[in-house]
Amino acid sequence: MPLYKTLTVNNHAKALIWKIEESFEDLFNGITLTSSNQARVDGMKSDLHRRGFLSIRHLLNEIGYNDDDLAYDEFGKPHLKDGNYISITHSFTFSAIIFSKEKPVGIDIEMQRDKIVKIAHKFTPIEEYKSIANHDALVSKLTIVWGAKESLYKIYGKKKLLFLENIYIEDFSFETNETTGKILYEGETSEYDIHFLEMEGFTCVYAY
Repeated sequence: MPLYKTLTVNNHAKALIWKIEESFEDLFNGITLTSSNQARVDGMKSDLHRRGFLSIRHLLNEIGYNDDDLAYDEFGKPHLKDGNYISITHSFTFSAIIFSKEKPVGIDIEMQRDKIVKIAHKFTPIEEYKSIANHDALVSKLTIVWGAKESLYKIYGKKKLLFLENIYIEDFSFETNETTGKILYEGETSEYDIHFLEMEGFTCVYAY
């Protein structure tokens, strides 16, 4: 089973990444789904989405949970029934979760793609990045910023936040693999630590 990487966030939180290499049938071995989630999987047209869904259940098993321990609220945010915190992400051939016993957490995986340069103005002040002459470095940086904002959006867990107006990511260097971020909404500011890593053309970002 390709558990790709386990990351210790702190004494109370960790992140796990899965590289999806198995067939749907192989991934189904050892997994029991609730009736509603079985129907959800049966209705998925994409084999990659179905495999991604099952790989998340294997990651749940890695931290001692199963499909029935997971519930989603009206905004689509996942929750563990025992009150611990979780966030989930899936992109093409990678999936990941972040789990915490103390505080809300968020995680996102994105494939590094050129099109992010074209849509950057929708989620970040692009002027901040015009000094980056190398195209690949620009794609990498913007993908990290998008993943960081997506992670904070998942922590907030509601649909009202605007990436451009309500979520701010502090500038960073690639060497540090970390930065900070803020959610600014309705007169309140909350701050978060953010870490990122790149792997095989993908970027994983998590926040807590």
